[in-house]
Amino acid sequence: MSAPRPADPERARAGAAQPPGAWAQPRWRLPALVREALGVELEDLPDAPVRGVAQALDLVRPGSVFVARVGEVVDAHAFVAEAVEAGAVCVVGTRRDPSGLPLAGVPYVRVSDDRWATSTLAATFYGHPSRALRTLGVTGTDGKTTTATLLHHLLQGATRTPTAALLSSAASRVGRRLVRFVGHFTTPEAPQVHALLARAAKAGARYAVLESSSHGFALQRLEHVHYDVAVWTGFSPEHLDFHKTLEAYREAKRTLLRRAAVSVLNRDHPAWEGFAEAAHRCITVGEDPHADVRAEDVIVGPGDLRFTLVAHGERHPCRLPMPGRFNLGNALLALAAAQLASGLGWGLLTQRLERFRGVPGRMQVVARRPFTVIVDFAHTAPALAKALAALTPQPGGRRIVVIGAAGERDPGKREPLGRAAALGADLVVLTEEDNRSEDLGSILDAMARGAEAAGATEGESFWRVPDRRDAIARALALARRGDVVILCGKGHERTLERGHETLAWDEVAQAREALRALQQRRST
Repeated sequence: MSAPRPADPERARAGAAQPPGAWAQPRWRLPALVREALGVELEDLPDAPVRGVAQALDLVRPGSVFVARVGEVVDAHAFVAEAVEAGAVCVVGTRRDPSGLPLAGVPYVRVSDDRWATSTLAATFYGHPSRALRTLGVTGTDGKTTTATLLHHLLQGATRTPTAALLSSAASRVGRRLVRFVGHFTTPEAPQVHALLARAAKAGARYAVLESSSHGFALQRLEHVHYDVAVWTGFSPEHLDFHKTLEAYREAKRTLLRRAAVSVLNRDHPAWEGFAEAAHRCITVGEDPHADVRAEDVIVGPGDLRFTLVAHGERHPCRLPMPGRFNLGNALLALAAAQLASGLGWGLLTQRLERFRGVPGRMQVVARRPFTVIVDFAHTAPALAKALAALTPQPGGRRIVVIGAAGERDPGKREPLGRAAALGADLVVLTEEDNRSEDLGSILDAMARGAEAAGATEGESFWRVPDRRDAIARALALARRGDVVILCGKGHERTLERGHETLAWDEVAQAREALRALQQRRST
């Protein structure tokens, strides 16, 4: 049985957002789901109830539609027998001749694009919940997580009733309740995206904030999300191992602006005009005097930012309890997008801004004595440079950074990371960060070349410590009163991919453990 992809991919994105409270998840029988999602009427499909859509074997449950996707490494058709045994009522894939598959009587539906099929099946199964919500997407090379988390905080407010949902690499939530996903993905697979949106709609939420990555668009995980508002933080080279060219990466990011009715852009970023071209309508923020929503009288403190918000003829004093001037753009974007989506007054939003508690793994202060220790997710050269510039050691204090670079990812960013570390910090410890199957020594060699090009000397101002736990201990042992130690690259992540192993990891816990061990040694 064959279900060709509709010629017009906008077909499944059409439709105005439903009014709040109008959403209800439909109950599907297999023929109706295939007809609605894939746009074709197929004969001989059993009238089986559908309980879910799964793109991975471990997610298959009785009543699932299993999409056997063909990836670069794994062809999920190899797991058809296990999926059928687990209760799949249908297998979807791109095989022209499925006669050799162990289907055991379960129907096989052929599609031309298995990623698109995963997306449309998931969105349809859950009743297109993004249309029942005011859905806001946040994209950009750096700042996505902080901006998205800020935006969720502003829309959710102090109420315990679920008002806003958040899909984020740091912490996803429905209202205040935490929702966990497995893995390092900024954007989960389409069934998980729509499951969270459906959960939010069912709970009565009005808004959804989605951290929307370039991978999410390129891999069609977000293909059938209806966006109302796009938020763009900025752009710099990243993920070229996946996108291959800078233009392809840019186009993936621009997808969000093309799909949303209105976009909020960081006008202080030099690339903003190129992204504004993709927007149907745009609102700009920044310190630029021509920005629609701007900041004046900016004061950068050791633990906060203070500024005057100027918007629509109003002026409001603001305080963001986060360090780093680079967070000013994130705050302005969140304020403007929240006001645009909700219509709430600027005064109320600035009050909520002051109560923000921060983002796990983003400039998260772990200790203040005898020196400051911070955990941050910065893993690109521009983000690392901003994070280091934001640190404020005490007079005579130094900046000490621990940084690595991921394996099986863009190798072109390794030397720039080493260079940014050496330029922005007094002491640098180079270490692992998910080297995966790549040789860690080669990764550290590239970073060391970047550090040396910036004038650093190995053994005096930078060191290579392959084991991350040892690297953290080394950095803390180098520190003295008044210094600031920042651990970059892992942030909120809960695993460390070392070779072919995936280890449990908690950067904050590791830092605290190393501090306790250091204090014990120094007290004896």
